[in-house]
Amino acid sequence: MFENNSSHSKDLSSLDEWLSYLETIHFTEIDLGLTRISQVAKRLNICFDFATVITVAGTNGKGTSCAFLENALLDKANINQLTDSEKNLKSSGVAVYSSPHIKRFNERLRVNQEDVSDELFIQAFKQVEQARQEISLSYYEYTTLAAFLILMQLKPRVIILEVGLGGRLDATNIIDADVSVLTTIDLDHQAFLGDTREKIGFEKAGIMRAEQIIVVGDIDAPKSVIAHANSLASHDGVDNALLSVRNKDFYITEQAGGFWSWHYQSRVLTDLVRPHIPRDNVATALMVLTKLGVELSTTSVNAIIEATKVAGRTELISPGDIKHYQLQCDVMLDVGHNPQAARYLAQQLAKLKEQGRYVNVHAVIAMLVDKDIESSLNALKSEVEHWYIGQLSVPRASTAEQAASSLRASGDAVNCFDNVTEAFKIANENANSNDLILVCGSFFTVAEIRELLLQS
Repeated sequence: MFENNSSHSKDLSSLDEWLSYLETIHFTEIDLGLTRISQVAKRLNICFDFATVITVAGTNGKGTSCAFLENALLDKANINQLTDSEKNLKSSGVAVYSSPHIKRFNERLRVNQEDVSDELFIQAFKQVEQARQEISLSYYEYTTLAAFLILMQLKPRVIILEVGLGGRLDATNIIDADVSVLTTIDLDHQAFLGDTREKIGFEKAGIMRAEQIIVVGDIDAPKSVIAHANSLASHDGVDNALLSVRNKDFYITEQAGGFWSWHYQSRVLTDLVRPHIPRDNVATALMVLTKLGVELSTTSVNAIIEATKVAGRTELISPGDIKHYQLQCDVMLDVGHNPQAARYLAQQLAKLKEQGRYVNVHAVIAMLVDKDIESSLNALKSEVEHWYIGQLSVPRASTAEQAASSLRASGDAVNCFDNVTEAFKIANENANSNDLILVCGSFFTVAEIRELLLQS
């Protein structure tokens, strides 16, 4: 075991002081495993038996899927006339626990779309510190337990948990959820999850439970995912109807005029509008809502689609949106940091160019060194005309030269900068009014530029 620094924690009074303290008490930033957190959770009597719990895992699309479910279930929670199947979802609140944050730590836990206060976190940290005693917890384990204590205090009727990394060994997996959701499975965090989609899929499928609703949104789910889901059904006598898989049990089709349809058995939702988030994640969320017994119509779904916009996910900021910074053109912020996310971004950029909205894309990039930088940048190459590579001021940051090397090897002209803000400044100076500046590569990258543009 590790030394307990509780004597030092007695002097902590602000949230920032607590967060700084948590960064010092464990030997590594990422330390997967449920042994330590389960021991402390038992001491704290962590239990969510008062809520419907939805756990969401996946390589990409977790945050946007959670946001769509949140908007849909909050809407249902405020409707006076509910169907019998929806009554179990009528609640005093819908909570979402997610990570990482973009600007403020408090973004990681929101109830009824309001971030939880510093005071609630501080009180929860004190409880965790007292309970852990000789047990060392990582920053993520510690803050997850604190969030769970707050949820037990506030008792929202629906809790949506976004998995931090993987699934099977992620801290959120100490909770037996009522619904498990897998969005997409692709290569990321290979050092922790494995170097193939099959291995990564097995890790993410670890959130599944017998007698639990399971929704798989990947359009080509790894065999390991389906095998694990089926093994739960065959070993425990679970009805396979609890398992819904994209392009087998539910699917989408295109309609004229940019509309689309969602299909499940005899149920069809037509004339759905183009979402602000990835459409695949909307389709997956609709399957979850259907399994929970929520009545859906084209009108209600389109209202949820229009309401669901997530910071840092293909987020567009126009010159007219800000006053204190002289923007030359639109800016797109996206936290995408792996090849799959980059491929999706490239598709969106291609559509925008086809529509005549933009001529050139100026990409401001900064990434972490443990990411697949080369594959991610290569996925964007066909849609990016100008590159501006910055460096983040965090321990895991890649240098600008490391990130630029693969682009230069293929003949691309690349500008390198000491920091992200300087890279963005030069990109903005070089851009024309009909161009687009894309900022992506990391939550840290987006956070820095978003703060620059949207500072209060």
